[in-house]
Amino acid sequence: MQIFLTGGSGYLGRSTIRALVARGIGVTALARSEHAARTVSELGATPVAGALTDTDVLRAAAGRADGVIHLGVDYAEGTADIDRAAAQALQDGVGSGPYVHTGGVWVYGDTDGVADEDAPLSPPRITAWRPENEQRVLARAAAGGRPVVVMPGLVHGRSGGLAQSFFVDPGRIAGAVPCIGDGSNHWALVHVDDIAELYVLALNARAGSVYAGAGGQNLPLAHITRALAHAAGCPGRIDSLTLDEAVGRMGPIAEAFALDQQFSGVRARRELGWTPTRLDALAELAQG
Repeated sequence: MQIFLTGGSGYLGRSTIRALVARGIGVTALARSEHAARTVSELGATPVAGALTDTDVLRAAAGRADGVIHLGVDYAEGTADIDRAAAQALQDGVGSGPYVHTGGVWVYGDTDGVADEDAPLSPPRITAWRPENEQRVLARAAAGGRPVVVMPGLVHGRSGGLAQSFFVDPGRIAGAVPCIGDGSNHWALVHVDDIAELYVLALNARAGSVYAGAGGQNLPLAHITRALAHAAGCPGRIDSLTLDEAVGRMGPIAEAFALDQQFSGVRARRELGWTPTRLDALAELAQG
């Protein structure tokens, strides 16, 4: 089996390549730079030169593969349009082969307890573009495609992820880790290697399926920030911010960090046999 992957040199992509190669699955990976090409090559994938805006490259590479995993996102101007065109090219290329698309649980907004994939959508500004694109992707199931959407929770592990970028690294500089509000809101956490396993399993999912990729670790932000402060080398040093202050410091992504979200990941466990094993998120986050 041969899988074409976008975003392979990125944080989640590297773990996904490892998971695919470990199963003996061949991988080709989009690489927009020499550095990206070296990264995916060292992981065992064959680089394909191009960017997400190169739809002819995407279509051809997907056509040579048995399946596609789309992880890449271009956060330049026009993110939604780039993602929509890339998804269309990849699905056109792979045809009736499996196509796994990346979403994110942030589109659900506050969940009011533990939610599942059928919860109503209420995305913050930073992910407001995603639902329409994901519905376009899933609509291809009616035409014989095999689209699946994986919606990761807050990904952590291997000293990377958004928490590292927006909380730990600034904490090292400022001597305190930021916390939005009183920290009572929950994050639905998942380890990067566990969510990578879900992407591989999703290649065999029923067309039109949607999976919330959360490992069942729904932890209060107050507990998380204490662990992150330890990782930043300033244990106990927490800088409490209002939401407006957090947006001013972090940008609109702060609205997503302030969401109160809980997911179990039961559907992926039941239908695909997904079994997350990295279940001590606070210890992982504290190690940095």
